[in-house]
Amino acid sequence: MSKPARGTPAWAVDLSVVIPAFNEEQRLGPTLDAVTRYLRDNEGRWGEWEVVVADDGSTDGTRDVVAGLKEPRVRLVTGPHHRGKGNALRLGVAASRGRRVLVTDADLAAPIEELEQLDKALSEGNAAAIGSRSVPGAVIGDRQHPVRELLGRAGNLLIRRTTVPGIRDTQCGFKLFEGEKAREAFAASRINGWGIDVEVLRHFHRADWQVAEVPVRWSHRPGSKLRHLDYVRVLAELARLRARSLRPADVFAVTLFLLMSMALYSGRLFDPDHRYLPDSLQDQNQWEWFFDVTAHNVAHLHNPLFSDLQGFPDGVNLMANTVMLGLTVPFAPLTLLAGPAVSLSVVMTLGLAATAAAWYRLIVKRVVRRRPAAFVGAALAAFAPPMVSHANAHPNFVVLFMIPLIIDRALRLCTGARVVRDGVVLGLMAAYQVFLGEEPLLLAAIGLVLFAGAYGVVRRDVAGQAWRPLLRGLAVAAAVCLPLVVYPLVWQFAGPQSYAHMPHGDNSGNSPLALLSFAERSLIAGNARRANALSPNPTEQNAFYGWPLVLLAFAIVVRLWERALVKALAVTAAGAALLSLGPEFRIPMTDRVYPGPWALLARLPLFESVIEGRVAMICAPALGMLLALALDRLTATRTLGTQYLGLLGVCLALLPLVPAPLKTVERPATPTFFTTGAWQPYVREGESLVTVPLPDAGDAEALHWQQQAGLGFRLPGGYFNGPYGDDRIGIYGASPRYTSDLLSDIRDTGVVPRLDATWRAQARRDFAYWRAGALVVAPGPHEEALRRAVTELVGRPGKWVAGVWVWDLHQALR
Repeated sequence: MSKPARGTPAWAVDLSVVIPAFNEEQRLGPTLDAVTRYLRDNEGRWGEWEVVVADDGSTDGTRDVVAGLKEPRVRLVTGPHHRGKGNALRLGVAASRGRRVLVTDADLAAPIEELEQLDKALSEGNAAAIGSRSVPGAVIGDRQHPVRELLGRAGNLLIRRTTVPGIRDTQCGFKLFEGEKAREAFAASRINGWGIDVEVLRHFHRADWQVAEVPVRWSHRPGSKLRHLDYVRVLAELARLRARSLRPADVFAVTLFLLMSMALYSGRLFDPDHRYLPDSLQDQNQWEWFFDVTAHNVAHLHNPLFSDLQGFPDGVNLMANTVMLGLTVPFAPLTLLAGPAVSLSVVMTLGLAATAAAWYRLIVKRVVRRRPAAFVGAALAAFAPPMVSHANAHPNFVVLFMIPLIIDRALRLCTGARVVRDGVVLGLMAAYQVFLGEEPLLLAAIGLVLFAGAYGVVRRDVAGQAWRPLLRGLAVAAAVCLPLVVYPLVWQFAGPQSYAHMPHGDNSGNSPLALLSFAERSLIAGNARRANALSPNPTEQNAFYGWPLVLLAFAIVVRLWERALVKALAVTAAGAALLSLGPEFRIPMTDRVYPGPWALLARLPLFESVIEGRVAMICAPALGMLLALALDRLTATRTLGTQYLGLLGVCLALLPLVPAPLKTVERPATPTFFTTGAWQPYVREGESLVTVPLPDAGDAEALHWQQQAGLGFRLPGGYFNGPYGDDRIGIYGASPRYTSDLLSDIRDTGVVPRLDATWRAQARRDFAYWRAGALVVAPGPHEEALRRAVTELVGRPGKWVAGVWVWDLHQALR
């Protein structure tokens, strides 16, 4: 035992042993005998000692056991009511006087002789030495019940992940502390139950006091007061502990992100069933159908990777359509309860806020410590114009909270500290992201390659140390990820209704002007005509960062060029911007066309299906981090003029990017034919209901009608990605047939061509292929022309039923 520290009060003793007790009449006596006998026999080592029994409102003879010892160095402190182990320990440690404090359970599952091992570790400069059953060298005698042991291991894993990293066994009741630090930590505790050990160790962790985990001998003792329900209480205590440990600034930032997301979706948030995002074109109908059909498959135990509810009879390969099974499956209960419109609205609103929070966490952890700077950077990463554009229609490009987590885990691999563990976690994260969206994962990989290449050139020393553990970790991640995703990926690329690749035209890249212009939804600088002229449609405005932000980013890079991180981020943003121009690009206001770097990737597998303009989305987090670095530097400077000018420049660059709420309109009412079940007599088992015209990428309202009918009938046609022809080239919608093309043309033009016997014969073949039970024309544009065309094809007029025209095909066609 080390000598007493200078300044220690004269009344202190060398060692205090604190034993919490509640109704321990049977077990406490032998424990006190063993402890006092050991300390008396070894007073030359332990010096002056005391034993403090902290009684937690026992109702048996526990107090009499202590009184009967007649040992003046054994003291009893009591609480008036039973409140839990945490309360007892707080009382006992507060009453202790030892320079060192041993906390041990009343059952003495770890023999008192193990104190020597803890004391040795404490003498090596640690503030605490805790007995452990999970580190090499621990000896377990009698084991706990397997269920209890499994719960304990799961709890320790959760504790390591969320509260006290690095400690394998927080619950072993045998811990030695420096006395003053123990009294401070227990006095600051609030938990009354079994979670007190975790709270105290967390206090040591946050104070940066070293804790050593020491292997001990341990045997389970009968009579434990810990019940299975107590594990649930411990989880609740941990949740409260975690909540109390949150920084107010972090809570405020996440709350603001949520409010920003709600403001963006304010036009639809409170009435999702009756509001529609017109800039989504037909994608809102499509995504609501994805949520609904996934919930339907889950509820009926159908294959979640396939459905024939649209595209009938061929069906839809759901894995090839980015249905986000990672969210549509867990949200299936909400979808079944409240409907797909509500689920989609909740996912997109919370998902956008969660994405911003994830970027915020990454920036605080890896880039800057100042919370305001991190907030602004994360807000730009999550609410940049490309993200707002995709917020109309593409949850797979809005719900990106896994991407920052994947980046952080990849950076952990570079340290080489826990390569296997971090590799396993990275593999699980990547597998989950596959079920959220593969294209964002590919874009993230492109961004990471650009960043790693640039950083490796600038910091060769860091790259030399990092590449080996990084490659090992990536190999572990691949070994974990591939078995989890191989079957869904094989289904996606080789299963029913899979396609080879999805062409998007010869060049879907951005114009250089798109990188400098403002998006349509810019609150103060939006120009719909110009934005639409520079993008395929309102959901694909993939650049539009604005020239002020580009100039600001350039100034930041010049000013902070000495930092390796700034150089790497600049290369990442510039490289992504160049790649987003596509395989070739034209210099604005000239006829000069030059090959773009994307040409090197355009024909490669996977890359050939990417809309290359989306690569510019990589710029958003890179620019956000550059902005965070600049703000961090500005707030650190003491020159008020520099601060003022810098903050003014940031405001002027960001104000044009502030988005207006997304446009919404009243959703068209669904004909009562679908909502009242009036369709049911017309569709028999194995048949479909043909809505005229068939749903496609231009008009997918029939998917909404199908949902309103409880997915009770199948639809030919549809809005999805599917194969076409022998080469299985990807197209939007079902493979066209003569009759579907005819009806689609009439919908668009209102012109009915001459329909002769050949057309009627072809229509009969197509109706048979679709296994049509009935044809339906609902009120809408060119309704009269469509009704006349169907009448001529079928050979008889339709019947007005519950708000639609119906042709029952069970009656013989003329």
